[in-house]
Amino acid sequence: MSDVTVIGLGTMGTTIAQLFINQGLQVTLWNRNPKKAESLIKQGATFAKNINEALKISPITVMCVFDYAAVTEIFQNIDASSNFAQRTLIQLTTGNPEDARNALLWANAHGINYLDGAIQAAPSQMGQSDTPILLSGEEKIFRAAENLLKILAGNIIYLGGKIDAAATVDAATLSYVYGAMAGFTHGARMVEVAGLDVAQFGKIVKEISPSFGEFFQHEGNVIQSGDFTISESPMRISVVATERILQSSVDANINTEIPAFIADLFKRADNAGLGDKEAAALIEVIRN
Repeated sequence: MSDVTVIGLGTMGTTIAQLFINQGLQVTLWNRNPKKAESLIKQGATFAKNINEALKISPITVMCVFDYAAVTEIFQNIDASSNFAQRTLIQLTTGNPEDARNALLWANAHGINYLDGAIQAAPSQMGQSDTPILLSGEEKIFRAAENLLKILAGNIIYLGGKIDAAATVDAATLSYVYGAMAGFTHGARMVEVAGLDVAQFGKIVKEISPSFGEFFQHEGNVIQSGDFTISESPMRISVVATERILQSSVDANINTEIPAFIADLFKRADNAGLGDKEAAALIEVIRN
């Protein structure tokens, strides 16, 4: 027996295995390309003969491969008669909520305890006190694996028993990130066309980000409460601001797709009578 198995030795999987080795754990590895395990084997890790052995040899297996197509391909090689009772699989491969639900069904069919997770950090950020990993699944399974997971990330966020919760919240946070990226690049273009320093603009964005993080936390609380009474930022301010950004983009003769889309959302909120509500009432437009 070993302490933990790691399946998948891409950049993230290799980092996960290295963190376990650094803590003195006996680590078993499996990867479709065995050569990727060589440096870890030199440090004391062992390589499983096949995927069946990889899952059986440790009480907990952490899997992180490219996508769920790779997961399916790997697990097709498992002996259909195999039963992995008292084994736990922690799936950290990025997928969507349906992937998580299907993976739980597969795990149950093979007697495996299952947790679904989402890493919200780069490989270089793993193992830190603030490294975030989202986890969902049966709580007693999570609690049994929690100390092992803390080797990988200091900020383990348990989202409850609904197996697709981690994948859902992962997609939701990425929606925020990519929305911010779109807005950031448009803002960079505004600065660039004006002949100003885009690097300085990036520094300013970094410096204001913590306060806006607190603002969005507040808006999340507002949405959860359902009470859109003005508490921080009236909707009407955002209606005017987004129109101003759009007009500034028109005047600068730059691409207006992003500000036009955002201004339209807030205009629709205003037309729906939400102008004298908290800005978070924009979700009513999204809901409809």
